[in-house]
Amino acid sequence: MNQDSLDILAIAAHRDDVEQTCGGTLLKAAQRGQRTGILDLTQGEMGTRGTADDRAREADDAAKILGASWRRALDIPDGRVENTWENRLKVASVIRETRPRVIILPYWKGRHPDHYTASVLGYEACFLAGLAKLDPKKALSSQLSAVSERAADRRPQTSNSSPHRPFKILYATLYYDIRPTFVIDIGEQFEGKFASILAYKSQFSDQAAGKDLFPAHDEIRARVEAMARFYGMLGGVTHAEPFLQKEVGLVEDLLAIPVKSI
Repeated sequence: MNQDSLDILAIAAHRDDVEQTCGGTLLKAAQRGQRTGILDLTQGEMGTRGTADDRAREADDAAKILGASWRRALDIPDGRVENTWENRLKVASVIRETRPRVIILPYWKGRHPDHYTASVLGYEACFLAGLAKLDPKKALSSQLSAVSERAADRRPQTSNSSPHRPFKILYATLYYDIRPTFVIDIGEQFEGKFASILAYKSQFSDQAAGKDLFPAHDEIRARVEAMARFYGMLGGVTHAEPFLQKEVGLVEDLLAIPVKSI
């Protein structure tokens, strides 16, 4: 890994998804000196509240609170996140550029189509990013019209195009009711996580737009804390965030396994 590589990259459909599902985990990693990044697939232009420009400013503020080293939003249409070849190439290009060891994706089931599509899209992009004979930038250029392609050919190719796959893919499960594989203690990071959520003033303030969908401002902390305390209870701590991994876990020392059984 070079000095610009990320240790952890969290990928989600919308600005503020990462803050809600794994913001405390990213903050904890940053406090340990690890390089973290956030990739938002959309600009948030279809949101009931605020504008894409509002969300961009708020996302920058939230990233600073979480100590993120890197953040970017792609141009995939909000409300129409689709697992297409072009979108997989876009995400694969970012994975090669940032070269994370760990990627956090949304869980592959949920209410919002953008969320569960982002999960499958992200996984398949991780696979593509590791193909030695695939150049995502050139493959993307082939999707353009002849005029656009000629213009793209004149642009310098500055991104890292060498193959890369993350060592571990994890799924943040907060948006779906499923028993997690493990939880991460965010007791010391909960206030920072909550502050990063409230950075989205356009979303989490009392207003007429979307009042039937969004909780009142006074209820937000109660809801966020209730979820964190529930998963904390499962792990024997005060606050936690839930995750799932597809792989079987490996244990070397039975006496070092945390969380008591009785």
